[in-house]
Amino acid sequence: MFNIVLVSPQIPPNTGNIGRICVNTNSTLHLVKPLGFSIDEKEIKRAGLDYWNRVDLVVWESLDHFLKNNKKFLDRFFFATTKAKKSYFDVEFKSGDFLIFGSETEGLPIDFMRLKW
Repeated sequence: MFNIVLVSPQIPPNTGNIGRICVNTNSTLHLVKPLGFSIDEKEIKRAGLDYWNRVDLVVWESLDHFLKNNKKFLDRFFFATTKAKKSYFDVEFKSGDFLIFGSETEGLPIDFMRLKW
């Protein structure tokens, strides 16, 4: 359904919970390194419950690596940020869209968001 992208996630339980949501919505979870944890940590598996082994997971070595492989979908990138110019209520989402979230501590890099602004 969707592509959920976590850029440099730092908190294992958050990622585990999002992984569980991805399984239940038939969405792909993209993790962009550097990660603040190992994807083998028990906290991730605990938050993901019995779903973690069923997550459609793609791990990218860097934001540049992710962009190089997905830039053709740039028009369907949607950034979760307080700096957005448009509310998500005003968007007509489509299957395959990329919902992109920054790290819990730093958010998304401004240069990355400028790709759409």
